[in-house]
Amino acid sequence: MFVGYRGIAMTIAGSDSGGGAGIEADLATFLHLHVFGTVAITAVTAQNSRGVHGVFDIPPDGVRAQIDAVLKDFSVGAVKTGMLSREETISEVAKALSEYNCKKLVVDPVMVAQSGDSLIFGDAVKALEEKLLPLAFIVTPNIPEAQILTGITIKSSEDMKKAAKAISKLGPQSVLVKGGHLEEKQLVDLFYYEGEFYTFTHEKIDTLDHHGTGCTLSAAITAELAANTETVEAVKRAIDYTRLGIEHRFKGGKGYGCVGHIFDIDWLRED
Repeated sequence: MFVGYRGIAMTIAGSDSGGGAGIEADLATFLHLHVFGTVAITAVTAQNSRGVHGVFDIPPDGVRAQIDAVLKDFSVGAVKTGMLSREETISEVAKALSEYNCKKLVVDPVMVAQSGDSLIFGDAVKALEEKLLPLAFIVTPNIPEAQILTGITIKSSEDMKKAAKAISKLGPQSVLVKGGHLEEKQLVDLFYYEGEFYTFTHEKIDTLDHHGTGCTLSAAITAELAANTETVEAVKRAIDYTRLGIEHRFKGGKGYGCVGHIFDIDWLRED
């Protein structure tokens, strides 16, 4: 049965020429969740399954022109940001989203690729903290990103709680700290929202073929928010979607495999 689109979302992020992360993963996630995807590309990467071989930034006024073109025309229900590698780009994006009064903003504070290559440069982290995070509805750091944002060494779920509270003081309305980097048998994701902690626990999937998980998770949250799913349920669905993507992972190159986007989704049938 044809369901049709459940809403419109936008991703402001970099392009991954290898197809596993960035804009490419975001659009795959939007489409799979029956949400129409629009984009503003912030950078083009020369990237494959083995690593990042070059980063070519789109000028800030070019990024702004894309945002203006979309938001002046489409009724976008939610927006996510991904790779914002330069302070100037972050400043322009934050200015635009503030002017358009974006209420449902998901910030994925992308800093390092799975290969270990840096994706953020100069004063960009400071700009992210001071200009973009205060606009965020949800921010989705992994453990290394949360440590950079807070200076807290995270080795347990209690440390994750401390980091979530510290990040919330930077201005976002809620914080999802992703626990995949902790060396534990169970994967624990911690969502801090309206003064409450929500814990999502799964058995870890033993694989290194999970390129694009952060992009996919934040895109899935954005898609569900664009479809007017309640906030905690949107996060739960996004975590479930990402886990399914890892279970159905795809290995196209000679290096890391990536999240797959071909599988059934129970809640789409239920909705």
